[in-house]
Amino acid sequence: MTDTSAPDLQKVKEYLLKLQDDICHTLELADSKGSFKEDAWEREEGGGGRTRVLTGGNIIEQGGVNFSHVFGSQLPPSASAARPELAGRSFQAMGVSLVIHPRNPFVPTSHANVRFFMAEKDGEAPVWWFGGGFDLTPFYPFLEDVQHWHSVAKNLCSPFGDDVYDKYKTWCDEYFYLKHRGETRGVGGLFFDDLNESGFDQSFAFMQAVGNGFLDAYIPIIEKRKDIPYDEKQRQFQLYRRGRYVEFNLVYDRGTLFGLQSGGRTESILMSMPPLARWEYNYQAQSNTAEARLVEDFLKPRDWLNLKTSGK
Repeated sequence: MTDTSAPDLQKVKEYLLKLQDDICHTLELADSKGSFKEDAWEREEGGGGRTRVLTGGNIIEQGGVNFSHVFGSQLPPSASAARPELAGRSFQAMGVSLVIHPRNPFVPTSHANVRFFMAEKDGEAPVWWFGGGFDLTPFYPFLEDVQHWHSVAKNLCSPFGDDVYDKYKTWCDEYFYLKHRGETRGVGGLFFDDLNESGFDQSFAFMQAVGNGFLDAYIPIIEKRKDIPYDEKQRQFQLYRRGRYVEFNLVYDRGTLFGLQSGGRTESILMSMPPLARWEYNYQAQSNTAEARLVEDFLKPRDWLNLKTSGK
């Protein structure tokens, strides 16, 4: 039975603000040059946030870590599409979302998001849920990096049930899928939504595990790949593949739609876009190259932790 008891919004907000601080601080240390610049904003309909963006770093070409807490009198369509019974309710939404676009093509792009929604109506109990996850988008993938990413994901899920990792890994593979390209956006990770069945404390604990797990999953990959030399051809392939990232965010991403439909700050919503990207008509990678292996071997759902192949 779904637990609809009132959650502790202040407790969630305090965690999210600290999470934004911790992630920015750790990424600055990893980059060693760039620093996040904060841009606080207010939303006319209610709420606001603080956007932090790092550009021109040693490792991070552009990255953003956003906190937002917005509220209003009517839930946006993107938030009620799967739950039409909530249409017309007032809402509160808060979360931390981030996208990191490294300069070196051997360091993957990464994305993470943890969020909380609550919909209210006079005379009825509030309906609330948590959502979020993290996913990895490599350009020149190494199997050991992908397995590390997924091992962190599996380990953080384990205390919450034996089937949690498999469930949310599958959801991630299905969500971050470009139907018009017939490929996944990257190598996946975790994606969950509508989480409330186990009650507020347990649901909140899982959201925190995901939020805290992002750095454990990503920083070791940065450290391992940041100094690999690359040439202009590899850089151009990275920019070409970034185009797929843009396509997903503009065509499919529910967070982008929610932000725009709720009257959020456009600059903050679209900070997930890469600083540079390109498109090439009918690009075909040469066979038996790393570029070809990316699509053939990595941009499809795989049982990464039990895959017994070597190399990259």
